[in-house]
Amino acid sequence: MARRRARRRGRGKAPAARGAPSAAMARALLRGPVAAALLDGERIAATSEVFARALGLSPRDCQGRRLADLLPPEGHELELPSRGDAVSYRTHLGGVAARVDLSSPAGSRFGIAGLALTLEDSDTAQSRALLSLSRELSAAASEEELEGAVARALDLLFPGRSFSIRLLDPATLALTSMRARGRLAPAMRHRLALRRSSVEKTGLSERKLLAAGAQVVERDEPVFAGCDRATAVPLAVGGSLHGLVNLEYERGAPGTPESDEPLLLQVANQAALAARNLRTREELKHFKSYLEDLIENAPALIAVVNRERELTVFNQALVRLTGCPREEALGEDFLDLVPDGERTRVDALLEKGLAGRPASGFETRLRLRSGGEARIAINTSAVTGASGEVEGVMAIGHDTTLLRALQERAEHGQRLVELGKLAAGVVHELNNPLTAVAAYSENLLGKMAAAGGDPGDLDKLRRIREAAGRLQRLSRDLMAYARPPAEQREPVDLADVIERAATMCEPALKGVGARLERQLEPVPVVFGQRDSLVQVFVNLISNAVQALPEGGGAIRLELAREGNHVAARVRDDGVGMAPDVKKRIFEPFFTTRRDGTGTGLGLPIVQGILARHAGAMSVESAPGLGTTFTVLFPVDLQP
Repeated sequence: MARRRARRRGRGKAPAARGAPSAAMARALLRGPVAAALLDGERIAATSEVFARALGLSPRDCQGRRLADLLPPEGHELELPSRGDAVSYRTHLGGVAARVDLSSPAGSRFGIAGLALTLEDSDTAQSRALLSLSRELSAAASEEELEGAVARALDLLFPGRSFSIRLLDPATLALTSMRARGRLAPAMRHRLALRRSSVEKTGLSERKLLAAGAQVVERDEPVFAGCDRATAVPLAVGGSLHGLVNLEYERGAPGTPESDEPLLLQVANQAALAARNLRTREELKHFKSYLEDLIENAPALIAVVNRERELTVFNQALVRLTGCPREEALGEDFLDLVPDGERTRVDALLEKGLAGRPASGFETRLRLRSGGEARIAINTSAVTGASGEVEGVMAIGHDTTLLRALQERAEHGQRLVELGKLAAGVVHELNNPLTAVAAYSENLLGKMAAAGGDPGDLDKLRRIREAAGRLQRLSRDLMAYARPPAEQREPVDLADVIERAATMCEPALKGVGARLERQLEPVPVVFGQRDSLVQVFVNLISNAVQALPEGGGAIRLELAREGNHVAARVRDDGVGMAPDVKKRIFEPFFTTRRDGTGTGLGLPIVQGILARHAGAMSVESAPGLGTTFTVLFPVDLQP
């Protein structure tokens, strides 16, 4: 029985030995630098890395699949060789002609398949591979796609070799991307070595290469572990290095550097042009983005219109000025932004630009989303396309609203100066008659009182004397108000200052029928320029008068001590201010008076005077609830 079990074990071992390839054969086929596969009938049992990579698969993905599905024969069904025989058939791999060699070793149920470019049609196969490479490179939109296209071409054209594709920044020679088939030797990833003859042939500058850290050697050096031969071809265009392709050979690998280099040069030339074009596109894209950001964020007003007057560029400066969002403005007619009275002029300007004639210093107005208009000055020029034809007009300008307002206010101020000089002369001429009226009325009043004159006449003389005295005080205050403030500071009684300001504003108060109420508590003196402080309260009381409704109202003047400050308040029960008006009242030239009487400088002047006196001002207001201006002065401020 023991002998029968031994015989059965012997009979079981023999078929297994006959049905499997030897370990040495498997290692030779699957680890060697050739495209080979083991077949179990029509199906693939195992493949080498080279075979799987040529198909664009991994060895695991190939296992169990029919050979005819991956590499279909041309014009016939797959025919397997008889035991001990070999056959070949033609196929195509990625559009490239290839040949599959099949053999069936005696004593094994496994067949062997070898893959190679068709030797009889190698020139056509290479041409097709290079053409396919050219198409893929022209469509490459990134360095990864470019490297992938070159790697596929190298797989097809140079099976069994190791290779690396390194892309570089031509300005610094810094490595930007890399793809390799094989195991790089330690410290070789960033080593950049070029053969001196290749440097000379491609027109590269050896001095610049060395300055950037590259090495120039007499013979190409392998960068892969286990490789003893190598050829390296630079990707060079126009004297600039865009990358390097290394092709290397393990012991027993097919091909030689000398025989492969001419074909590798063709691949490298296409790759170099593609790398240069890709970098140029990236630089143009970056430059386009840079210009767009520059236009978008420029402080100047920039707009571009096409031939239909439609806006194609509307930068942030225009958005801020007009209040119109960029998304709403784009595609709209530029003339819609212009007031009706300006459209004819602006349309003629655009016609001139579309005819290729530039313009400068053109002034016009733009509508504002918030209401009103803004004045602008622009220069225009034609925008041409790639063909040289005019495609639109660019307008670059700036907001001149403030500048024109300043000019007008300066002219208005000059007129006020002249008027002030005239008023000073008139006041001076009035002083003499007023002095006479006051003196003679006082004299007559004394004589008639002593003589027991008519009480009615005495009352009239008193009125004449009081009116003359009031006019004299007004003329003195006006002269003091118009006089430039003295630099010397002195102790100032704010109650007296407020009273003087109220006296000066009496005509305005009577003109609107306003009531003036006072609550002036005793407070410490402050140090300052008396006439300037009078101007502060004249402006505040005048503003309060302007805010009163028709038929008059009340203005209340308050003075009190609050901690270390003296607080003066001017209250009115006028119309009040909306929030958008309140936040702008201290802007120079902003005014709510539509009759042309306001300059918009009163409150800014008040702020300036208070700043010189270390004072501060705040305002409380709401529509229909009146307005209160509060002025604070420090009580311990010394001159």
